[in-house]
Amino acid sequence: MTVTDLVRALAEASQVLYREAMYVDAQRWDEWLGLFTDDCEYWLPAWKGEHALTANPKREISLIYYGTRAGLEDRVWRIRSGQSIASTPLPRTTHAVHNILVEDVTADSMTVLSTWTAHCFFHKLNASEVFFGDYRHSLRMSADGWKIARKYIVLKNDYVPTMLDIYNI
Repeated sequence: MTVTDLVRALAEASQVLYREAMYVDAQRWDEWLGLFTDDCEYWLPAWKGEHALTANPKREISLIYYGTRAGLEDRVWRIRSGQSIASTPLPRTTHAVHNILVEDVTADSMTVLSTWTAHCFFHKLNASEVFFGDYRHSLRMSADGWKIARKYIVLKNDYVPTMLDIYNI
C-alpha cells in the first residue's frame, strides 16, 4: 500500500466516523442508520474486571448489543415514538472523534481505531455528563460507499450516573 492509498483510506474512514458523530448529535436517525450495513454488529461490552472486558455478547453481559441493523432500527423507533421514557426528552450531545488510525485496509474493507468523547446535557436532570473511550470500526465498501459493518465501543468511564444509549457513546 502506498502512502497515497493510506492517506486516502484515512480520509475516507474519517469522513464515515465524523458523519456518524454528526448524525447522532443532530438526531438525523435515518442518515445515521444509513451508515450501517444490514448485517452490522454494534457492541458495547461490559467490564468484568479492572482491565478485562466481556468477550462474548451472547454469553456475557454487555452494556449494549445489537447483532444486526434491525436492532438499531428498533432502538431508533423507540426513541422517535416516545416508547423509551428514559430517552424523553433526548439529551443534547456533542461527540468528538480523535486519533483516527487505519489499522488494516483492503479494496473492500478496513479496520479503523479511534478515541472518542461525548458531552451530554440531560434536561430532566439539569446535568451534564462526559463519556469517553475507544472505538473499533470495521468498514465495508458497498455500492453507496463505505458502511459500518461492526462498531465495537469501549467505555472507559463505566460508572454511569444516568442512562446510557446509542446517542451518548
